[in-house]
Amino acid sequence: MQQIKRQRLASLLSELEALLRKENLWQSTRPSEQALASEMPFAIDTLQFPQWLQFIFIEKMTQILQLNLTLPNEMSVAPMASEYFKTASHSNLEIVALITRIDLLMNEKNRC
Repeated sequence: MQQIKRQRLASLLSELEALLRKENLWQSTRPSEQALASEMPFAIDTLQFPQWLQFIFIEKMTQILQLNLTLPNEMSVAPMASEYFKTASHSNLEIVALITRIDLLMNEKNRC
């Protein structure tokens, strides 16, 4: 069950990266280490939300998958995505929907 969840998460993270690239929200320049070290939720004081997705969320979740670490039991990123993309175009609503799918996957309880 966990392996299937990991595979689905890897696929959703790839989709999220592709969508961020398509919407020109993917950056080639990494923010400073100081900006990435923010202790605020979503690094709201130092990063734009798409930067947080790219340089913190996707990187951290990918690392968890690669190192076979324990997945988070709960996740709630979609409300922040929804707030950030409030005046969103259709494609940005796609980003919110995709992040919602990631949240739902992470919040699924294992059925054994």
